[in-house]
Amino acid sequence: MEWASNEIIGILSYLLPGFVSAWIFYGLTSYPKPSQFERIIQALIFTIITQGCVIVIRWLSVKIGKYTNSPFEWNDNVSLVVSILMAIIIGLFFARFANNDKIHKCLRVMKFTKETSFPSEWFAAFSQQETYIVLHLIDNKRLYGWPVEWPSVPNEGHFSIAEVEWLDDKNKRIKLKDVSNILIPAAEVKYIEFMKIKERGKDNES
Repeated sequence: MEWASNEIIGILSYLLPGFVSAWIFYGLTSYPKPSQFERIIQALIFTIITQGCVIVIRWLSVKIGKYTNSPFEWNDNVSLVVSILMAIIIGLFFARFANNDKIHKCLRVMKFTKETSFPSEWFAAFSQQETYIVLHLIDNKRLYGWPVEWPSVPNEGHFSIAEVEWLDDKNKRIKLKDVSNILIPAAEVKYIEFMKIKERGKDNES
């Protein structure tokens, strides 16, 4: 029984860096969290990447120690600390490139894929276009403004809109005096228009 417990602890310790990377990745991106089985598979993949980096770092440490005549003692504690640090770096690395689409952009140029790194078209639209928007509500009202925050997925959460103006039937803007921001439930929005104005405060139209 004790042997089995030690085996379980050893497996969990081995997979820990992968779980750390996955936790950081899903904490910093809008990707939906997968099932428990898929999380284990992803943790294993992150663990393999992390352990590969640890092997390289250990090899470099030994080589540098021999070169400088100051041997470095590598033990389990050092290996654990290095693997956790690498897991954090790897999680941040994957999260960064999942949020900016740069790797997929290069792959699209080379005709390897037509996909983006974003979890959905909804997320891609808001990530790639920083501009004023018009929210078309289910009661046929239209709200113009600058999106400060928006939901990661449709029909959940709220839009936080600054520089708020209502639009009438003739596209005339009706400013809301003394209003800093307004929250609109995503479930109340039918569709969204993205304006061509790319800088906040540059909209001088009447």
